Amino acid sequence: MPKKRLLSGIRPTGSLHIGHYLGVLNNWAKLQNEHECFYFIADWHTLTTKYKDTSELQEDILEVAKDLISSGIDPNKATLYVQSAIPEVAELHLLLSMVTYQNWVERDPTLKDMVRLLAEDAEKAKEEVTYGLLGYPVLMTSDILSVLGELVPVGRDQVAHLELTRDIARRFNYIYKTNLFPEPKPLLTETPSVPGIDGRKMSKSLNNDIKIIDSEKVTKEKVLKMITDPKKIKRSDAGNPDDCQVAYKHYEIFADKKTLELVREECKGAKIGCVDCKTRLSELINNSFTNIRKKRETLKNDKEILEILDIGNKKARQVTKHTLEKVREAMKLKSW
Repeated sequence: MPKKRLLSGIRPTGSLHIGHYLGVLNNWAKLQNEHECFYFIADWHTLTTKYKDTSELQEDILEVAKDLISSGIDPNKATLYVQSAIPEVAELHLLLSMVTYQNWVERDPTLKDMVRLLAEDAEKAKEEVTYGLLGYPVLMTSDILSVLGELVPVGRDQVAHLELTRDIARRFNYIYKTNLFPEPKPLLTETPSVPGIDGRKMSKSLNNDIKIIDSEKVTKEKVLKMITDPKKIKRSDAGNPDDCQVAYKHYEIFADKKTLELVREECKGAKIGCVDCKTRLSELINNSFTNIRKKRETLKNDKEILEILDIGNKKARQVTKHTLEKVREAMKLKSW
């Protein structure tokens, strides 16, 4: 039975953090053994909100590529490429926009999520919306349909984000009397919510993240800053792990059942202080990323990474060129 084609992408925002690994990369590494996977570094998507300063964009692309490979993405199993190296995606974006209703885009949850990132004030955020950002959902659709993607890994709260892609694929097929585009289905994946060291969602921009490439020392320093039970001030105070919204949440992610039970017992019984407890947590996190960090240390040759991406770009273009030829044929556009 042929493998289904799967597509997913990630923005190049610099070195990735452990939340990215737990929520995305770990799943990608597993999925590449089950499906025909296309993984791309979404630099055009980055420009929809961060177009004013692109000085570090190329460096960020390389850093993300290194993080992906060290986290288990195998270029021999999955096609790893850069979005802007695929001009067919841009042309398909233009052509699909011709059959996409404006109100479809405006009500798309993907766009609404992106607008919220622009500013805390809703009215100010609307003023910051560019034409490029408005077309973000259609560009995302073009990424998927350019490789005729059948599956897109999403969390349960992101299923609605795929509906526009399905609507556009269906409408294109209907208008041009073709069955070219599949209607991509969501592949539900478990994505644990990973809090940053301050309790907010882990994010580079909030400066509350633990990076995949952080040293053991830096990781420990960050873990020691994690918020704990505010009522447990002294070592002799009994604590409540359920009120320890950051450190204990990380224990739930990285510790086994036996360790979790021990942590709860020691915390509630005032048998351990928060510093010692977080020190032990830092060891768990560091142990979880030892092999990945060792692999990352071997990927310092940018030329080697560029060669890997070049191979992936060419493989992706073989597919997207064929797709665009079929699109042009369906729309009666001559290939000049």
